[in-house]
Amino acid sequence: MSVSTETKITDVAVAIITRPDGSFLLARRPAGKPYAGYWEFPGGKVEPNERVADALAREAKEELGIDVISAYPWVTQVFTYPHAKVKLHFYRVTAWQGEPHPHEGQEFSWERAESVRVEPLLPANGPILRGLSLPPVMGVSQAAGMGVELFLAKLDAALQRGLRLIQLREKQMPGHELLALARRVAEVAHTHGARVMLNGDIELAKQSGVDGVHLSAQRLMRTERRPDVAWCGASCHTRQEMDHAAQLQLDYVVLGTVLPTASHPGEQTLGWEGVRALAQDYPLPIYTIGGMRPEALETAWRHGAHGIAMLRGAW
Repeated sequence: MSVSTETKITDVAVAIITRPDGSFLLARRPAGKPYAGYWEFPGGKVEPNERVADALAREAKEELGIDVISAYPWVTQVFTYPHAKVKLHFYRVTAWQGEPHPHEGQEFSWERAESVRVEPLLPANGPILRGLSLPPVMGVSQAAGMGVELFLAKLDAALQRGLRLIQLREKQMPGHELLALARRVAEVAHTHGARVMLNGDIELAKQSGVDGVHLSAQRLMRTERRPDVAWCGASCHTRQEMDHAAQLQLDYVVLGTVLPTASHPGEQTLGWEGVRALAQDYPLPIYTIGGMRPEALETAWRHGAHGIAMLRGAW
């Protein structure tokens, strides 16, 4: 008789309970549990034949004493501990009733992704903080179409309105012009605490003072290891491309085209159900692109995306 050595995976629903100011709730594991004293996002095991969303609501009630009103699927990660292999289904909880109380003897702390004060963190939850620091909206540049000076004026206005992530995508611009523009964009963006991702050349990104590089789908599939930059994302259109981005441990993907656009009439689109299917069980934050407007953000959240990427709508 053969004996299976495959480790059973335990599904866990995890709540990222987020206040309007961006802070989220961490709980300290009580004595008597594995990793006692470690901090984590609250959650619990999914029961047999139970929907993950239902498990999330049940655990929030049992563990914290709150009723979940609004929750969106975010990322899913598999992590192997010495005592168990878990599949962590992270949901962002943005509305609830009641005040969290430690029903199981936990300690609570409201934290921010950029400056977590408590430690140690449960190992599986550490990498999640990086994704949570990504803003919900990405603006994709149109300097060549607008003209550089007009674009920079519109960029400044967008930063004043709260835009905090820019993808500088100017594929037709000569290298020396793109380098000069990237330096100017990085300078103004950084005064507002915003990040800039340069679409294209990795060495140019390093020279320009931007925060990272964004890979085209074609370049992504030719890349064998994560580029040596602080932040790295990629454009994706298929699950194969998304899986490769995850294998490289990139920080996010931009997925499209979701809806019809004026610039690409007749192009095949994913639609929101296509986004939902590709986002299911995916480990990286996803930005949707193609036909996006600010009012599409909540729709993107409902279908498993982290946020939206906009060209015209951002400016």
